[in-house]
Amino acid sequence: MKSLAELQALREQMKGKVGIRHDGDSSIRVVVGMATCGIAAGARPVLAAFTEEVGKRGLTNVSVGQTGCIGICQYEPVVEVFEPGKEKVTYVKVTPGMVPTIVSQHLVNGTPVSEYTIGASGAQA
Repeated sequence: MKSLAELQALREQMKGKVGIRHDGDSSIRVVVGMATCGIAAGARPVLAAFTEEVGKRGLTNVSVGQTGCIGICQYEPVVEVFEPGKEKVTYVKVTPGMVPTIVSQHLVNGTPVSEYTIGASGAQA
């Protein structure tokens, strides 16, 4: 990088490629718990899988991010999905292999994958 213009051009190029950070009222937010408990349980590969899957599908209405402790450490990795006008959905014990199903069924088709949610795991919400 030799100039600010190069940096700005690279930033714009990456925003176009990734397309997962989108702010707005119509956005779906996917939040992965990335406190030490989540990281120890495998949250980092789950976050990477969501980022990759959302980017691969070109879902510009979905933002993928991370947060600290969600408060249910025994169920890590934990992923929360926030959709405007709907109740939050909490997925527990998420693995990278579960991500394509969650993206396809929930983020694309609007149907939460109930067998992966906190209620299905026997936990109290």
